Amino acid sequence: MLLNELSAVSPIDGRYRKSTQSLSQYFSEAGLIQYRVRVEVEYLIALSHVALRGSDFGMLMDKSVELRNWAKQLTIEEIQSVKEIEKTTNHDVKAVEYFVKSKLEDLGLNYYKEWVHFGLTSQDINNTSIPWSMKNAIENEVLPKLISIVDILKSQAKSWEKQPMLAKTHGQPASPTTLGKEWWVFVSRLESQIESLKNIPYTAKFGGATGNFNAHQVAYPEINWIEFANNFVNEQLGLTRVQFTTQIEPYDFMAAHLDNWKRINNILIDFSRDVWTYISMDYFKQKIKEGEVGSSAMPHKVNPIDFENAEGNLGIANALVEHLASKLPISRLQRDLTDSTVLRNLGVPFGHILIALNSLDRGLGKLILNAKAIDADLENNWAVIAEAIQTILRRERYPNPYEALKELTRSNEKMTREKIHNFIDSLDITNEIKNELKQISPQTYTGISAKFC
Repeated sequence: MLLNELSAVSPIDGRYRKSTQSLSQYFSEAGLIQYRVRVEVEYLIALSHVALRGSDFGMLMDKSVELRNWAKQLTIEEIQSVKEIEKTTNHDVKAVEYFVKSKLEDLGLNYYKEWVHFGLTSQDINNTSIPWSMKNAIENEVLPKLISIVDILKSQAKSWEKQPMLAKTHGQPASPTTLGKEWWVFVSRLESQIESLKNIPYTAKFGGATGNFNAHQVAYPEINWIEFANNFVNEQLGLTRVQFTTQIEPYDFMAAHLDNWKRINNILIDFSRDVWTYISMDYFKQKIKEGEVGSSAMPHKVNPIDFENAEGNLGIANALVEHLASKLPISRLQRDLTDSTVLRNLGVPFGHILIALNSLDRGLGKLILNAKAIDADLENNWAVIAEAIQTILRRERYPNPYEALKELTRSNEKMTREKIHNFIDSLDITNEIKNELKQISPQTYTGISAKFC
């Protein structure tokens, strides 16, 4: 069976291909080969600056722009040729090395062939190409989409900043809030995590077989290899080189990235569940798209499928990032190979995150505020202003105000404006205080929530 969107085992490359295809250039096998080739080429050029002199140096520099452009724009046929080489080598990075060497031959640069992969181990390539591709994927694809969701939430929060709403704690009516403020809770949480994410470096290992520059030092003892590697990784690749490593990068900062995304995902799950609940409470209607069906049996249904889809995909993403974050920093002695096969799944959680973000985008665009339902819920729950009344009575040193309100509001009788006002009239307080208490209603008792927006 040919692999296509219908035959793919993973929904990332199947059902949801349109949402995730932008990640292929970073996390696919082709993307990994592309980044490995780019690292090999960049290393060759950087190495020539310290190890080659005179005409030897000049010959390579004349072709450096062409070489870089080629490495950035490999054709699928060229990438496939790397896989053909791998069939013989049974080693993916060695196949890339031979592939780059063959390109040098094509460019008439045979002299430089043995400078390709000079003094390196495969992890010097993997532990630079993978964080490089991860960095570009997040900064170019995933993070901008997340920020666009936050921008939508901000816009909605401002639109609904004055809309009072009955709050629910333990599922029960509680002190009213505003819808806009509740949206700002999620905006604030997400922006805090985005800022945290931006401060985590994308780290790389680059130091030879076991991190000591053994081969480099024995060949060129006069070169400061730490300075060279720091400049290459930090300046040319835009990553942060870890100074002390075994054969592999420790992955501590990659784990920090993944843990940060888990927190972001949890916030979005929390939000998705809240919106789902508001829809079930009729606080929101949803825009109806002609031809869409909510149920195969019940014609009336318009399901909150986008928020359910987001919640489900975020949950899968969290399961994966949790495993990656806990597994990657652990490796036997100087290195075992478990990181290699696990890292091939690095793009999978980000695929599910992107699916979720696109679902939230669609879902948020469908929301229609049903102010009548929200206002009716407030009017139906006058008991929630008991907190306000007893607080003012405390201010006035009225005896046992909490107990008095508790006796009034915890009966099985429905609290109404009339009953609350009758209770106020029965209190032994001044008319001025009574009038102050009567100004309070579920619609107005929202504190400073509107000011947050």
